[in-house]
Parts: sequence; C-alpha cells; structure tokens
Amino acid sequence: MSTDHFEGKSVPEHLKQARLKGALVAKEVHGRELSGAFAAGIDSVKETSLLLAVLALLITPTWQLSLCLFAGWLVWKVGRSACLGWARLERLHRLIEEERFEIEHHRDQEKAELTEMYEAKGFSGKILGEIVETLMADDNRLLMVMLEEELGIAIESYEHPLSQAVGAAVGTLIAFGLAFLGFWFLPLGMSISALVAFVFSSAWAAKRERNNRIKAVVWNLAVGLLAYGAAYFLHDLLF
Repeated sequence: MSTDHFEGKSVPEHLKQARLKGALVAKEVHGRELSGAFAAGIDSVKETSLLLAVLALLITPTWQLSLCLFAGWLVWKVGRSACLGWARLERLHRLIEEERFEIEHHRDQEKAELTEMYEAKGFSGKILGEIVETLMADDNRLLMVMLEEELGIAIESYEHPLSQAVGAAVGTLIAFGLAFLGFWFLPLGMSISALVAFVFSSAWAAKRERNNRIKAVVWNLAVGLLAYGAAYFLHDLLF
C-alpha cells in the first residue's frame, strides 16, 4: 500500500490529524454550538452596545450623530458577517474537493481509514467487512461518511452567509433601538440601555447553549466593563 497519502503516519495518526484539520475548517468567530445567524445577532448586540456606551462616555451624543453611526455600523456588521460566512463555506468546499480527490485516487488508504474508524466503534469480523465494502461501493455516501467521521464536519450545520448577515442586522437594530429609547426617555439612557442589551444578550445566548446563565452574564459583563473602564480612565487621564 502506498504511504504517500498518509505521509509516513499510521492510520490512527492520520485520522487524528484529519480531525484537527476538520476542526480548523469548522472554526468560526461565532462558534459551532449556536446557529450562525443567532450567534451573529448576539455578537452584534454585545459589540454595538459596548460601542454606544463608550460613545456616550466620550461625547454628548445627538440623534443625528447616532443615526449616522447606526448607518455605518449596520453596513459593517452585515458585510463582515456575510464575508465570514462565505470564507467558512469556501474552506468547506475546498476540504470537500480534497476529500473527493483522496477517495478517487487513494482508495486503499481510504479503505484503511474506514476500517480503523469502524473498528474503533466496536465492529469486527464479517460485519466490519460488509460495512466497509458497502460504503466503498458508493463514492457519494463514502464522501459524506469521511467528512463526518474522519473530519468531524456536519454539513447541515453550515448556514448560508446571508442568514448570518441577517442575524447581524437584527442584533444591530435591537441594540440601536434600545439605545434610542434610552436616549429619549432615561437619564444616562444610552449607557443604561447598552447595559440592559449586553446582559440580556449574554443570558439569552447562555440559555440557548444550555450553559449557566449567571456565570455567562457575570463573565461577559466583566469583560465589557473592563473595556468600558479602560476607555473611561484613559479619557479621564487625557482630558
């Protein structure tokens, strides 16, 4: 058997390397647990809220200035989320083509990997052989199995970039909407509404991820206040 495909590594070592490769491709700034659109929206709420809180600290905001900021920030958040989504899809497509090439040109090595994976699942003997031969007989099915089992990639978890862009837009609209309400109706309203949006988005994300909401709020709020405090004390020092 040729070892070119394995690059001198054993089958288990190659599978471990492939898993790391798949994890890198799947990695994105919004994470893997939440849907891309929801995560983009939550991030937008947090980032926009912090931006508005710092803005209220540095200058006296007017509705005209806030509206100008809203227009520019909305375009940036939507475009950035879409670009991140397209980049992730591009990495996925490249990995699919690489795996398809391996199936077409390194079938013996792919069969060895498949055998190793299903042996690790507890299959052996005749049943193992039947499973491997069945999968090897259908290239499309084999491709899906290798993507999921070898690389740890679930194709259905990849969302269209535009859905992530929509999520970012909704998050930005929520944060600015609360900021405008606070600006008109509350003393220090923009800062208070930013705090409310920040806490709410952190708790909501934790709930969706089934994480401890109190810890999530405390840690996110601590980081946000640290960033706000850095701007506050530097402003106090310089001005």
